[in-house]
Amino acid sequence: MKLSYRPISGVEVVFKRIVCAFFVFICLAAGAKTASAQDPTRPRVGFELEANYPNPFNPETTIPFTLSDELFTGGASVVVTVRIFNLLSQLVAYPVALAHPVGAGVEVRALEYAQPGRHETFWDGTDQSGRQVASGIYLLQISVNGQTGMRKMIVQK
Repeated sequence: MKLSYRPISGVEVVFKRIVCAFFVFICLAAGAKTASAQDPTRPRVGFELEANYPNPFNPETTIPFTLSDELFTGGASVVVTVRIFNLLSQLVAYPVALAHPVGAGVEVRALEYAQPGRHETFWDGTDQSGRQVASGIYLLQISVNGQTGMRKMIVQK
C-alpha cells in the first residue's frame, strides 16, 4: 500500500487555527466563570479574581484579587498561584506580585499570603522567554489552596 502526501497550504493552516481558537473560546464562554460570589449557584471559596485593568491592554496590566478572612482561620497562610495561558492552553507566564513580604517582583507561583484583603499582581505582556506576546485573548487563572478561578484578558496592539 502506497501512502500519498498532500502538502497543506498556508490558508488551510490558518483556517484550522481559527476554527480551533473559536472552539476553545466557545467552550470557555459556556463554562469558565470566576470562582467568586458572582455565581450564586457555586459555593464561595474565599477568594475573588477581579478584572485586570486596563483590559484590553498593551503592553502591561494589573491583576487584582481578594483573599477573604475565611481562608485564614487558625492563622494559616494560603498558597496562591497566578498563571497566564494562551487559547491553546499553553502556559505563557506567571505575573509578579506588586507588594508582598517576600518582595515586589516575585512570581506569584505557589506564593504564600499571610493576610486577607486585596492584593495585586502585574504582567508586562511578555512570555517566559521575555518576548512580547501577540495580540489576542489570554486566560488568567488563579489557584488558591488548590481551588481555581479563571478570567479572560485581551492584548491589543
